Amino acid sequence: MRLLPPVAAAALALTLVSAPTQAGQPVPDARVSVTKADRAKVPGLKVKKLVKGLDLVWDVRPLTRNKIIFTQRNRATISTFAKGKVKRIKGFPSNKIWVSGETGLLGLYVDPDDNHRIYTCQGWKSETEGPDVRVIAWTLDDKFRHVTMDRTLVKGFPTSSGRHGGCRILIDGEGSMIVGTGDAAQGTNPRNLDSLGGKTLRLDRFTGKPWPANVYSGAKTNRRYMHTFGHRNVQGLALRKDGSVFSMEHGPDRDDEVNLLVNGKDYGWNPVPGYNEAVPMTDQGLPGDQVAAKWSSGYPTVATSGGTFLYGNEWGAFDGALAVACLKASRVLFLTFDSSGTFLRKRVPPALTKYGRLRTVTQLPNGDLLVTTSNGGGHDVILRVRPS
Repeated sequence: MRLLPPVAAAALALTLVSAPTQAGQPVPDARVSVTKADRAKVPGLKVKKLVKGLDLVWDVRPLTRNKIIFTQRNRATISTFAKGKVKRIKGFPSNKIWVSGETGLLGLYVDPDDNHRIYTCQGWKSETEGPDVRVIAWTLDDKFRHVTMDRTLVKGFPTSSGRHGGCRILIDGEGSMIVGTGDAAQGTNPRNLDSLGGKTLRLDRFTGKPWPANVYSGAKTNRRYMHTFGHRNVQGLALRKDGSVFSMEHGPDRDDEVNLLVNGKDYGWNPVPGYNEAVPMTDQGLPGDQVAAKWSSGYPTVATSGGTFLYGNEWGAFDGALAVACLKASRVLFLTFDSSGTFLRKRVPPALTKYGRLRTVTQLPNGDLLVTTSNGGGHDVILRVRPS
């Protein structure tokens, strides 16, 4: 892939920790001392503007060794980039995408079996009913220029104005698809097991059938897809080497969360009556057990979005960390957790605080990172980041 001249960026980063409160929620990050040895392990970063002239890039994935594929939310297009050129994928029905507020063409995933199969999550215009959000499987031709719809895997995610539309896709180590959804700003959705909103869902990526390990996989209603519930607006999903899956989620005016997903568990968002955003992000007073966040922003929020677990010796202190893009805070957080998922520290490289709102982070097979911006107005870019 032809790249633009690199821009070297300083990467001296803050090291922070948080401690749990008695309710199990992390408190705002507290500064701790950083030794010279710690600083020596933090790599400098080289940041390049790989693709320019984009608009609200929602997701990006490696397609081949030298080609990437990405979605743009409001333009409702899927495109590839290789050898310095952007090419729009033909055959994708942009006119069918429902674009409203935070909803449009959203999550994207490339099948790990190298079978030219991709998956998208999007708002969709229905000819007989109101719009919904759904996941669709597509097949690319041999030259990656044209796409054909294979099947709708799951549909009927609730919508309202387009607020809190979700929607991130991940294929886990067992080959199942996990989908993070938003609650559509409707208070009863997160704890209504028959609503697909405010959940993570788990299904077979080829057939769309509920994953057999789901708690209610044999049910006749939508709860058969439910993996976890009690979420507000899941914006990111990340797979760790040990097979565990973490979600990144927007809070109201406080407490963005990173959660470790456990099958069948409740993550505690219950904004009723109405849509009462003054309630706790994880309400430990609800019936049953609620899973506390592994990391929480406290006040104010940073708008955690898409992210990935980052691996490679060249990344030094960032090796094994969860790299999370932030929209409101315009930065990437590098969050380190131990093997049990306990939060250890946060680092914020200044080199990635200069590009405005950041939507997602993806790692390429060679170890480099792709970071997308989400500023709008046709000024968005895809950044390529590597340790210097």
